[in-house]
Amino acid sequence: MRRALYWFRNDLRINDNEGFAKAVNENDEVLPIFILDDQWFSKDQFGIEKMGAMRLKFLLESLADLKDQLQKIGSDLRILKGDSVGVLIKTYREFDCACLYAQKASSFNETQEEIKLSEQLTTDFIWGETLFHLDDLPMEIEELPDVFTQFRNPVEKKSKVRPLIESPESAKTPEGFGSSLPTLEELGLETPKKDPRSPMPFEGGANAAHERLQYYLWDKELLTNYKNTRNGLLGSDFSSHFSPWLANGSISAKEIYWQIVKYEKYVVKNSSTYWLIFELLWRDYFHFVALKNGKKIFLRTGITGEDKIEWKSDKHFGLWANGKTKESFIDANMHELNATGFMSNRGRQIVASYLIHQMNIDWRMGAAYFEKMLIDYDPCSNYGNWAYIAGVGTDPRGGREFNIARQKETYDPKGEYQAYWN
Repeated sequence: MRRALYWFRNDLRINDNEGFAKAVNENDEVLPIFILDDQWFSKDQFGIEKMGAMRLKFLLESLADLKDQLQKIGSDLRILKGDSVGVLIKTYREFDCACLYAQKASSFNETQEEIKLSEQLTTDFIWGETLFHLDDLPMEIEELPDVFTQFRNPVEKKSKVRPLIESPESAKTPEGFGSSLPTLEELGLETPKKDPRSPMPFEGGANAAHERLQYYLWDKELLTNYKNTRNGLLGSDFSSHFSPWLANGSISAKEIYWQIVKYEKYVVKNSSTYWLIFELLWRDYFHFVALKNGKKIFLRTGITGEDKIEWKSDKHFGLWANGKTKESFIDANMHELNATGFMSNRGRQIVASYLIHQMNIDWRMGAAYFEKMLIDYDPCSNYGNWAYIAGVGTDPRGGREFNIARQKETYDPKGEYQAYWN
């Protein structure tokens, strides 16, 4: 009998999960496992906790949903806390596994884990993070352009999105292998209170992800006007809000893409439907940039290797983080983030620009705070966007400084958003 260990990472679903399907097809028994890594509960170089309560709550909800999905096909999920590499090696040997399967990562720390595991175990890491498969790009990863448009044009012309992978109908797992889900309190954090101002009740898991997809595309047909509304600030309908589920893989980019294709067939095909695909392509690009550049995306000098700004003291960082800068538009966005774990894309660009270009505080502190707070945190998109604004990423213009007064006038002319969150 052949037995394998399947390590769930940022692919918390069984539908359109090539790695999990492969593990099930190639083995008699599959042992699904998720590791709450000790590093997530530590502080970074700036003394900022790596994972806040709202992000952890969303993750635990997603794991509960995954566990339910697995149980429905005869399997289960074991959830452990510890050093991921050490826990996996121990479990692999304890159950006499023939292979460790997992989705391949693009971010530096995660790829380093893969190297360590492959040195001691038989492993199979399968690509699945992006809309376009790594092997289908019209260039080698080493040749990836440092400008998005130079990546987008050939990909759109030459690459195709692969079809969806069906969920396994059944998966055999040793009886008693699963474990209970830990609580936030058991993991050292307090359950966050829901803010009544929150415009959208984000809940983790594939089921909630598909409910949102159904609502946004089919129930309300909001995709039709996405390009015109995407820079909104108030409410839940101005944008797709798919990012939290995409970030931990409760839904795949391919699942969203093929629903858009269906929408274009039965509802409308226009600039808005294209624009959501365009945003998924930006997400792909940040993942490939991270894979190509490794540790560089986490350094202050980014992929450029040089500082573009004269950085000052970070003693006023707390004013920005707590929404006490006295710049109303900045504070409103930070209040929303701190209350809900979410902020609009427009808001993220504006508060990042303010921290970097007005306060001259190291952009990595802002990125680290977002890492702690955002329920849709993804290292590639988060650090890629911050580096972009700071001028050390993939921006051909060398950074973006936003005029705050103009941004207020354009996106909150009546001050409604500021009044709501301040």
